[in-house]
Amino acid sequence: MSRIGKRPIEVPGNVKVEFKERSLSCSGPKGELRFDLHELVDLEIADGIIRVQADFLNNARAKAMMGTTQAVIQNMITGVSEGFTRRLQLNGVGYRAAASGDGLELSLGFSKPVQFPLPKGVAAEVENNTVITLNSHDKVLLGQTCARIRALRPPEPYQGKGVRYEGERVRRKAGKGGKK
Repeated sequence: MSRIGKRPIEVPGNVKVEFKERSLSCSGPKGELRFDLHELVDLEIADGIIRVQADFLNNARAKAMMGTTQAVIQNMITGVSEGFTRRLQLNGVGYRAAASGDGLELSLGFSKPVQFPLPKGVAAEVENNTVITLNSHDKVLLGQTCARIRALRPPEPYQGKGVRYEGERVRRKAGKGGKK
């Protein structure tokens, strides 16, 4: 049995959960999210607790979907009640960022600054021109946005320049050996 899938999900008082026609919608102070359930999984909602149920004895895929569904619903409830935050760091001479309207303007060593439009539901703040803080109620959208920004100039292994997640370690390589 899926150990993750067995965990009950507690719904805080400020979150409203509605389950209709195999679709779960959660709304809270940070926003609203919707998730369509897989056909092998079902939900039981009672007394502010959500339990994921599946026929995992006869179907191995149902066991996997049970854990996945539990994690997605837990992230939805956390997102609409508290939200998620990711931080990116710019490393390199002349690398800087600025928040402009509903997007970012990034100077990443190219001939022109890169204009990066932020998707609806993601907010950005820039600290010290080199640290970008992204906030959202949708964990998947936030992760995709961070990955797209990082893909503009991923950290390179020789000098360490590029865009990296906060706390990410980049394995550095030795350059050429030099004169012998």
